[in-house]
Amino acid sequence: MSPIQYIAEKDLISLLEKRDRRAFNYLYDNYSDALYGVVLRIVSYRQYADEVIQNVFVNIWDNIPQFDPKKGRLYTWMINIARHAAIDYIKSKAVQNEQKNQSLPEIVNNTENHQFFVKEHEKKSDYIGIEDVIKGLKPEWRLLIQMAYYEGYTQQEIADRLVLPLGTVKTRIRAALLQLKVILNEYR
Repeated sequence: MSPIQYIAEKDLISLLEKRDRRAFNYLYDNYSDALYGVVLRIVSYRQYADEVIQNVFVNIWDNIPQFDPKKGRLYTWMINIARHAAIDYIKSKAVQNEQKNQSLPEIVNNTENHQFFVKEHEKKSDYIGIEDVIKGLKPEWRLLIQMAYYEGYTQQEIADRLVLPLGTVKTRIRAALLQLKVILNEYR
């Protein structure tokens, strides 16, 4: 079987629902870097991010029949799967205990590796213009999107950290996402 060169989103979804492995390879080849960048920003360590990203693609493969194109784009759905998987991973007891038990030099070395790797992925994510799109938001909305989608905080955690009512955080995140949708539609 020859690899797929380009495929429209609706056709990709259809092929994935039919369990077409070439479509899955296409999905991995075209989206893994962006999803890995999201996971790495939340998880912070390559060894953990590698494990999480494998689970993300298994979840995508297993749950593609539940994807509803009426509710959003495939990319957004996959980003949410990656984000939730990363958050679940860092909140797991095993990971929290392992991080507590690391020696200081290990943490320093991992942080240096993390900074290099994040810079490389920022270049790739900037290729699709996400950084520029987010910069188009109001500063307070940009902060909320950064905390929720790049740092992995829940809405309640954001409310606690920023000392804002939970309802305000939810409303502002929703407004920011709606504004992002407007901005992204201008790029089409």
